[in-house]
Amino acid sequence: MSDQRPIGIFDSGVGGLTVLKAIRERLPTESTIYVADLLHFPYGPRYQDEVRGFAIDIIRYLETRDVKLVVIACNTATAAALNHARELFEVPIVGVISPGAQAAVEATKNNRIGVISTEGTMRSQEYLHAIKELDPMVGVYQKACPELVDIVESGQADSRHAEQVLRRDLADIVQLGADTLVLGCTHYPLLKPAIDRVHPGAFQLIDSATTTADKVERHLDHSRLRGGGGQPRHEVLATSVPEQFDQVAANLFGEAIEAQEVRIWEASKT
Repeated sequence: MSDQRPIGIFDSGVGGLTVLKAIRERLPTESTIYVADLLHFPYGPRYQDEVRGFAIDIIRYLETRDVKLVVIACNTATAAALNHARELFEVPIVGVISPGAQAAVEATKNNRIGVISTEGTMRSQEYLHAIKELDPMVGVYQKACPELVDIVESGQADSRHAEQVLRRDLADIVQLGADTLVLGCTHYPLLKPAIDRVHPGAFQLIDSATTTADKVERHLDHSRLRGGGGQPRHEVLATSVPEQFDQVAANLFGEAIEAQEVRIWEASKT
């Protein structure tokens, strides 16, 4: 018997849409509810306890929507909240760091892995710990690239400006000889074409969106939660006025995606 309840997915902005897209492609019979917390965007520069609070509130909201699984489609929020959230909620919760770390360790040939992320994810050291736990001999080179998030959110992921910033931000990782690059923010897969132009063939790119979709599929199968039959329903919600969000989402999905505003907190809360 199939489970028709939706999968809940959230991020601070458009980045998690890369995870949503991967899940919808991998699991076309599943319904989804996506929440973009634009009210508190960006998460990267914020303190971990603050991000943890936002994440817990969003998961609590998704729980009221009777989701069967929650995906924290944000590396910063995964680092800040995943373990705590799993203690608080009965609904299964999947993060994006562990799948990405696993894929990177499997991909590297020279045991040198670069990780680009937000400041919050880098400060947490979660990627370093996850990769070292899998293989202590792997060298991990981390770099915070906060400007890249703003570039993606503003719809400039495929621009000359994006190339200039990537050339600067990736210079140290190229010099250190990493053959694998973890896109440690769910915004960054949208930068793949620009990365390939700036450093063609330099890296095996690890996209946490596709690896997370794999993990979601395995979990649904293992727990017998797969949906099937009937037409899946998809909701895209935002905690503040979307502005560029709908345009970037439409470019990513190749179809009009209109986010509806949802009030999870009082408007005065920041």
